[in-house]
Amino acid sequence: MNQVTAHKTQYSKNQGDLYLAFELGKKNWKLGFTVGFGQKPRERTIVAGDLSAVKTEIDLAKRRFGLPEDAHLLSCYEAGRDGFWLHRYLSSCGIENLVVDSSSIEVNRRARRAKTDRMDVGKLPTMLMRYDNGERRVWSVVSVPTVEQEDSRQLHRELRALRVDRTRHINRIKGLLASYGIRMVVGRDFLDQLETERLWDGRPVPLGLKRRLRREYERLQLVAGQIEEVVAERAHALKTSSSSDVKKVRQLLHLRGIGINSSWLYVMEFFSWREFRNRREVGALAGLTPTPFQSGDGAWERGISKAGNRYIRSIAIEIAWDWLRYQPHSKLSRWYQERFGHGSPRLRRIGIVALARKLLIELWRYLETGVIPEGAILKA
Repeated sequence: MNQVTAHKTQYSKNQGDLYLAFELGKKNWKLGFTVGFGQKPRERTIVAGDLSAVKTEIDLAKRRFGLPEDAHLLSCYEAGRDGFWLHRYLSSCGIENLVVDSSSIEVNRRARRAKTDRMDVGKLPTMLMRYDNGERRVWSVVSVPTVEQEDSRQLHRELRALRVDRTRHINRIKGLLASYGIRMVVGRDFLDQLETERLWDGRPVPLGLKRRLRREYERLQLVAGQIEEVVAERAHALKTSSSSDVKKVRQLLHLRGIGINSSWLYVMEFFSWREFRNRREVGALAGLTPTPFQSGDGAWERGISKAGNRYIRSIAIEIAWDWLRYQPHSKLSRWYQERFGHGSPRLRRIGIVALARKLLIELWRYLETGVIPEGAILKA
């Protein structure tokens, strides 16, 4: 009996196409080339960001597999730290590239699985060929924004980060004071109050602590000033800009219960450049879709997927609560009250997630068609 080896010398070739998968690291990039199923990928390692090495390895791979210089090349890499600049470079070179959602890649269902860059670069080319041969559900492809569309997301993300920093500085100041038994409000006259504050035994605040609190307060003031600058920049854009994205923000602001923070985030992060084909895609990208589990006679829900945009998911829950308060006579609010309003606190929390998903779909339709959600009231 002949022993069948794991490495196959005969494999199915895909009409002269070359497939390339990137595994992007901070120091090194791993490249995996293949031309057909059943073949071990040709693996190469280059310095991260070395574009000339990428072109050299592509040319060497074409010669190694006996392909012409104008052979069709399809590449892919996982969305992550490197963003979309590599995709734009490959597209400028005439290379068809896919940016893949990492959380959508199928994995072994064992409780603990091995994961290395070498294993990833060996697996991705095969999945890329499966996708190219029509198996579209093998993973999810990320919609790549333009440079201008990606740049429009910087304003609200910076504002969100600055507000987190402000809270961190305030909590640090309060924590330092609490360790000495002092309770103070961190306001505009904080430094003046600090000079007159006394410990429990009447002694003044220690000099080292006072210096640290002063420097911490100065950093807090710097962050507060930057928040004011970003808010003013956003307000100016809202008043003067004629872009289609800002027009959508103004359109959302007409609805009662939706303010500038949520409307700006909805548009710039979600509705500005993404092309949704149906309501299922809207809910899926927000990570608000259910994840049922059914096996044999057992069936239960494991909660929402949480695989989408975390910024949208968090704000959607907040807006759902506001919608119940400011739009109590809308169709969605009445649906929630009839189904979840008289239930337990846990049931109401489950219902608010369902309401957030439904409301997000209604807002998408409102921006696309101009049809106001049924029963909703506009601002005066």
